[in-house]
Amino acid sequence: MNKVLITGGTGFIGSRLALHCRRAGHEVVALGQTNTPAEQDNKGLLERDGVEVDLVPMDDRGRLARRVEGSDFVFHLAAAQHEANVPDSHFRDVNVEGTRRLLDVCVDSGVRRFVHGSTIGVYGWQKGVIDETSRTEPDNIYGITKLEGEHLVMSYRDRLPVVAIRVSETYGPGDRRLLKLFRAIQKGMFFVIGSGRNLHHLVHVDDLISGMLRACEVDGARGEVFLLGGKRPLTTREMVDTIGTAVGRKVPRWRVPLFPFVAAAFVMEHLLAPMGIQPPLHRRRLDFFRKSFTLSSAKAARILGYEPQVDFEQGAAETAAWYREQGLL
Repeated sequence: MNKVLITGGTGFIGSRLALHCRRAGHEVVALGQTNTPAEQDNKGLLERDGVEVDLVPMDDRGRLARRVEGSDFVFHLAAAQHEANVPDSHFRDVNVEGTRRLLDVCVDSGVRRFVHGSTIGVYGWQKGVIDETSRTEPDNIYGITKLEGEHLVMSYRDRLPVVAIRVSETYGPGDRRLLKLFRAIQKGMFFVIGSGRNLHHLVHVDDLISGMLRACEVDGARGEVFLLGGKRPLTTREMVDTIGTAVGRKVPRWRVPLFPFVAAAFVMEHLLAPMGIQPPLHRRRLDFFRKSFTLSSAKAARILGYEPQVDFEQGAAETAAWYREQGLL
């Protein structure tokens, strides 16, 4: 039995990883927050399964050190991500300086493997197939600070066995990020903004977890960056039509231009964010209709033996079923 510590443990990916490790017989400590109803629900779920949950902020080095002590494996998934009503300094404090504190205490504790959750957001806007050698050009503060955090992690590779995972759009049972999309489609209130031809390369949470665990186990993973994607990319139109099948509702074929929504988001950001108000619409939210990703996981396949198993048709059906079981859909 190993001791596994997971930051961001009350989030979607972190909680599913914690449950997987606990059910495999490991001692698991999840560090997280309960700022949302989803995080509160995940905390309860983890505790019922025997996972110890501690609400430790990433700026408390002393408590981090006590929690990390004796850990074999650390998965660092805590991040500032979706906040649109906070200053840029908040993202740097969490995604860079919080990572630095955690790395330092992991060095002191002799952690056997440190797996860092990075993001495909480090690529910004790019065409063609993306892999670990593609240029990194993040275009928002989240991506910028996650890339800084990733570089920081790699700078510790001589002192700590580190691995960085660039995580793609992740979905599956337990995810609430796509819940609004599933609900809107089921209610017949969703329409495509823009062409609908931009590409998503989603990864099912079970596939992602399998890759992350392999990054802990494989000797050749140490000091490497890996890109974990799903089985294939699909267009926005394909994605929403597949969800429509899962919830029993056809998505209208008509669509609306993108530009008015981008302009409205720009205005809301500049008017509301300085007052500390979360804009109901912001440009990063519209990335769903704008950005395209085609990802290559060839390096992960070669070194980790990573091979995604869940196609989106199966995954969307599983996710819709989970939403129904939870009374969310």
